[in-house]
Amino acid sequence: MDDNDDLTVLNTTLELDPLDHVGTLGAEEAIAKPDPDEMLRLLESPAQQQQILAARAFCELEDARAIPYLIDLLTAACPLLRVSAAYGLGRNPSPTAVEPLIAQLQQDWNGHARKGIVWALGNSRDRRSLEPLVDALKTDIPAVRLWAATALAQMAVISYEAMIAAMPPLIQGLRRDSIAAVRSNCAWSIGQLCRELPSNVVYATAIDALIEAFAEDEELGVREDARAAMLKVGDPRGLQVIEEIELEGLL
Repeated sequence: MDDNDDLTVLNTTLELDPLDHVGTLGAEEAIAKPDPDEMLRLLESPAQQQQILAARAFCELEDARAIPYLIDLLTAACPLLRVSAAYGLGRNPSPTAVEPLIAQLQQDWNGHARKGIVWALGNSRDRRSLEPLVDALKTDIPAVRLWAATALAQMAVISYEAMIAAMPPLIQGLRRDSIAAVRSNCAWSIGQLCRELPSNVVYATAIDALIEAFAEDEELGVREDARAAMLKVGDPRGLQVIEEIELEGLL
């Protein structure tokens, strides 16, 4: 996918909130949250800066009344307004927002907006988000792939079938993605899904991928994240490999 943004992939930890990229509230704003009724009114303002302010407010506020306005703003001409609307919908997930988010993900030229949309789709915990998230993990720019990998962990709360479908692209990302941070996030999501899977062929293949990453990945951070994922899963085979490799001092 062509992209007009020069997005930089940071050495991102999974604790990093995507909202960090929307903007930081000042000290006075952080003390008291904005008034929802006032922010709803500003969402309809003819002044773009007021709309941006209101959309950003709903990145913190949870109010279902904002959802239709935020959906409308997904197609705004201003990229910052689209970014803010996407994150607002991520904080206020709704089944009605899923299709508009998917449609905008497929056409938005702005990488920051697509990243926000991917985050919102993950938070939607909706089966319809699976295919666009997988496509983003496979084809988008690194900063978007980073969050698509994390968002796919949400398939664990949707269905067994969704988890099974999400696992192969995550394994492929762990093994082949050129960006270490993306591989790390794939490892984390694989671990999250494995904790909910029965011991079957898909589970065994996922553990194999984590073991491979722990033993062979060229980046220490990826190896550490693969190790952490296996420790959380508690798989006996994975734990044995970790013990053997560490006793031999290979890592």
